[in-house]
Amino acid sequence: MALQQLEISGMSCQNCVRKISEKLQTIPGISNLQVQLESPQASFESRDNIDLTEISNILPGYQVEEIHSESSTAVNATEEKGWLATYKPLLLIVGFIIGTTLLAQFPFEDFSWMLWMRHFMAGFFIVFSFFKFLNLSGFANSYAMYDIVAARWKSWGYIYPFVELGLGVLYLTNLFPFYTNLATAIILGISSIGVIQSNLNKNKIQCACLGDVFDLPMSTVTIVEDLLMVSMALMMLWLN
Repeated sequence: MALQQLEISGMSCQNCVRKISEKLQTIPGISNLQVQLESPQASFESRDNIDLTEISNILPGYQVEEIHSESSTAVNATEEKGWLATYKPLLLIVGFIIGTTLLAQFPFEDFSWMLWMRHFMAGFFIVFSFFKFLNLSGFANSYAMYDIVAARWKSWGYIYPFVELGLGVLYLTNLFPFYTNLATAIILGISSIGVIQSNLNKNKIQCACLGDVFDLPMSTVTIVEDLLMVSMALMMLWLN
């Protein structure tokens, strides 16, 4: 496999990143595609070097230059961060939510898994929505790169953090539990489709679960995160 890195002049926003990513994905033989505003603007792996003319033809309005092309084995060995270092922010945040929600039941004589799940989901939605609100437009642009709804209706990326915050408040107050769990299962179930597709296509893009505050790559961790929440919502629907 060969690693190709490109400098693409004319990119100015995350919308450009999404459009260029979609166009490059149409080239056969490309894998591990990553598109960003910083140089190199695009990098991908391919069995054979993709001709620069072919790339320029599908990106009208942009000037494309190749930075370098080389075997990806050595590059990955030196540049790849460890799994723990990469996901440290996410692990710490989830760990704090788990610890806090466990301590919330300390005054009670009996431990309730149902109460813990409700508190965990409340904390998860409220905390994760907070990071998205820090840069709402940045989240919306990143989310549109892989979510099947936001890719077609960009406004959904701006609405989603409010939905997430609303679900968190509903779990915390235990208002309308049936509809809250049903909405969670549907919304995160649909969201997980885009995450799974992105992982199957081996696209190297940023996960928007914590907004654009942390540089978290899209991976199976995101799939587990979404499906875990869907499973908990379905379990609470069934047990209530």
